[in-house]
Amino acid sequence: MKKFFITTPIYYPNARPHVGSAYTTIVCDVLARYKRMCGYDVAFLTGTDEHGEKLERAAAAAGLSPREFVAEKRELFIELWKKLGIDNLRFVYTDQPDHITSVQRMLKLAQKNAPGIIYKGQYQGRYCVSDERYISDGSEPADCDICGRPAELISEENYFFRLSAFQERLLKLYEDHPEFVQPSYRMNEVKSFVKGGLRDISVSRRRIKWGIPWPDDPEQVFYVWYDALTSYLTGIGYAQGENGGPDFQKYWLHTDGPGEVVHMIGKDILRFHAVYWPAFLLAAGLPLPKTIFAHGWIYYEQDKMSKSKGNVVYPEPIIRALESFGAPGNDALRYYLLREAPFGQDTSFSYDGLIQRYNSDLANDLGNLANRTTTMLNRYCGGAVPLLRREERFEQDQRVTESAKSHTVACRDFFDRYDLSRSLDQWWEFIGELNKYLVVNEPWAVAAAQRSLDQSAPARLASHRRDAILYTAAEALRFSAVMLYPVLPRSAESLWTQLGCEEYLGKIENQRFDQLKWGDLKSGTRVGKPEPIFPRLDKAATLAKLEELAEAERERDKPMVGALREAPLQANLAEADRERDKPKEALKSVQTEKKPEAVPTPAPESRTPNPESRVPTPAQISIEDFAKVEMRTGEIKAAERVPGATKLLKLQVDIGSEVRQVVAGIAEHYEPDKLIGMKVVVVVNLQPRKLRGVESNGMIVAASIGEEGRPVLVTFEEDVPNGARLK
Repeated sequence: MKKFFITTPIYYPNARPHVGSAYTTIVCDVLARYKRMCGYDVAFLTGTDEHGEKLERAAAAAGLSPREFVAEKRELFIELWKKLGIDNLRFVYTDQPDHITSVQRMLKLAQKNAPGIIYKGQYQGRYCVSDERYISDGSEPADCDICGRPAELISEENYFFRLSAFQERLLKLYEDHPEFVQPSYRMNEVKSFVKGGLRDISVSRRRIKWGIPWPDDPEQVFYVWYDALTSYLTGIGYAQGENGGPDFQKYWLHTDGPGEVVHMIGKDILRFHAVYWPAFLLAAGLPLPKTIFAHGWIYYEQDKMSKSKGNVVYPEPIIRALESFGAPGNDALRYYLLREAPFGQDTSFSYDGLIQRYNSDLANDLGNLANRTTTMLNRYCGGAVPLLRREERFEQDQRVTESAKSHTVACRDFFDRYDLSRSLDQWWEFIGELNKYLVVNEPWAVAAAQRSLDQSAPARLASHRRDAILYTAAEALRFSAVMLYPVLPRSAESLWTQLGCEEYLGKIENQRFDQLKWGDLKSGTRVGKPEPIFPRLDKAATLAKLEELAEAERERDKPMVGALREAPLQANLAEADRERDKPKEALKSVQTEKKPEAVPTPAPESRTPNPESRVPTPAQISIEDFAKVEMRTGEIKAAERVPGATKLLKLQVDIGSEVRQVVAGIAEHYEPDKLIGMKVVVVVNLQPRKLRGVESNGMIVAASIGEEGRPVLVTFEEDVPNGARLK
């Protein structure tokens, strides 16, 4: 049996998990359920990364030791997964004893396999405490490109990993295995970063007390990424025995057959997973994962959700609000998150959108179809699945059969490519066809005609036609229950039960996609009462309830957010002191910045126009100068907002020969999802430059309209191939 090992990020438990955390875990749960139904032996891992300076600060703010704090926060994640119906998973946390063995083993293997790969040195640079990452070398001021906060200047002695030695090996990995980073436009970002040159990275800290001790140097602890990433191995038994336990051998080393390892992460930690992690594994002589899939962020009101900003959306009040109206809150949230935007890109969360998607897709399309079919089975067929007479099936019945088969293949193909929204699009296309099939064939009208004909031969023919239509609809619903189970487990199980399938086909989670065959719905099976699976929501009442519960949650979190901002780092670390034998050297703060001198205030400008002032004539250039500007047509493949920037969008543009990353100042006038597929003009021979820490390799051409200079993108009326040169 083929193995499939899927992981979420190892979450940082400095506060409650929000919808963004739930998003990744829900996706992994969906894929784990899907792979089990494909016949895979699946291991699904999540967990918490419980070391580092940020947690020291959070623990101090809460008046707890780091160990007490992380244990309390860890339970919030465990409880949330239970509430979300996410089970059959493994949980790892970096404070567990065997993780020390894993991390130190990884280090010793690297030192053994590649002497000199770890060395001690002095580092000075800009460091973001909030995101625990170095921002830039040297003393020049810099803001974190993730959170936007000013980075601190630090200097300390620690251990380094010689990442620079892996540049060519990593580039060869990306070339030989294009599936290693997905979506493909993320791979372009990674390649660009590595081609720009790799610098060695610090893998220890001397100033932090809360962490895993460095072997033979108790004054140092492991830096977060060497520590956190190794937990993927700890979670499947890497620390057990000299060569890892049975599960590590099975799911990572694949000693008893082929398998896949997939890390599902947010785009903000792609560099660490796609560059650092494979280098760490190569140094230790361990196999690499097959795929690292970096998805986009969930925005709330066009801003990235952040606990410090107070705009976080939590899953629990959403579920409670919907369930108070009889709706399956878990399934509604799962469906909305997966259907609303192409998986991999940024998406914007809204309560209004959640209700709209639930009512239109789940209540109207699938819910009405299921309720209408089971009602007619109870009313016209005595509450049982009617007899299927294959010789009396019409052409339109056969079309439904063929459509079910073709849509099953298409859905599985999109699932295998992690294109979850398109997989759901495919199945809702089939549900739309089935609703149309019932409207056109009118089984209720056929049943009425059959009753009026009494016991005549035409009456029997009408009865057979009614039965054929209802059997077709019921069998299509059985297919829908199986295909949608990974996304809608509770609702699909309810539908499965209503159709009476468990009695002779077993539990829905044990069904296999490769064994799903038309006609396996057993005639004569008793069906359940037609109870609505997706009751329609009143929009105004549901919105009011959602806002009420969400506001209560935000108010509850406010004191903690404020405390986190003001907590001193070294407060209340008694337990951490006891756990380490030697005191830590404090962070050396390097004072190199001077306060700016006062600048004279300029004199007010005269409002009287100067007769000498004229609108300057643009300087003329030669045709040779113009020919230096290379402009080509490009197609926008992905678009997302740049964190901390209100005007910037990061675009992935296909210019024919490659996909370029371009940053454009159009965010105030263009929604990212509306740009996908748009043809634009790109200046392709500009020198790369960084905007808010994001590299831009080109420029999008736009007109400037009005006094405020509103940008209007230049595009084409005719179909122009990507990469065509403008002259």
